Amino acid sequence: MRRKLCRDIDISKVQANCLLLLAAAFWGFGNVAQKTVLDHLDPLSAVGMRCLIAGLMTAPLTGLEWGTKSGPGYWISLAKVSALFSISIIIQQVSYLDTSVTNASFLVSTATVMTPLAAWFLIGERPTAVGGLAAAMTLAGVLLLSGGLITSFSQGDLAATLSAACYALWMVELGRHVQTHGAPVAAAAAQFLGAAVITLPLGTLLGNLSLAAISDAAPELAVLGIFSTGPPSACRRSLNASRRPAMPR
Repeated sequence: MRRKLCRDIDISKVQANCLLLLAAAFWGFGNVAQKTVLDHLDPLSAVGMRCLIAGLMTAPLTGLEWGTKSGPGYWISLAKVSALFSISIIIQQVSYLDTSVTNASFLVSTATVMTPLAAWFLIGERPTAVGGLAAAMTLAGVLLLSGGLITSFSQGDLAATLSAACYALWMVELGRHVQTHGAPVAAAAAQFLGAAVITLPLGTLLGNLSLAAISDAAPELAVLGIFSTGPPSACRRSLNASRRPAMPR
């Protein structure tokens, strides 16, 4: 059954690249919304509502993968993926309190540069010379576009960079999980709902979570939950499930 599913979702390289571009576009749409949502909600509440919407959208699709979850260590692996995602997205949202949309979006994008290094340290997957050069050039370009030297970084910039490092670890763990256990949509739904379960009670106790605040933030939450969180993650997980075990993202 699981082998049949993997054959069914096999896609060409062109289709895979198009899906990645689509995922990047959806992800990018949320950068401004992540900043403006803080006019109405605290970071924990914003993350919780965003992930709750994405989780509720994704959960019904897990029925398509019924019977494909298998193998020892599935639940432990899923818990690691969900925990890393929760940490990453919380730190990312907090970074928008003290940095610009431009800086945050560029600095969080360094996760793609850090991922090969994370894969090297965690699973021994050495980056190629060309890949290493491309990563170094990308990092230099991102730092220049976001304002230059580390000494000029605000606390928000540092938080955005930390979230990128956490996202790199998450991508490696996610790739390992999906390639070993399959069920990419179930992994997406679990991490979204897990993040919501963690952050919404904290937002209620420590933040300003209320029906009035949620109503005021509804446009931003719709962009973040419907367009920026759910579809990009579904695209990436489907691609991971259709690849041979090697690439973490």
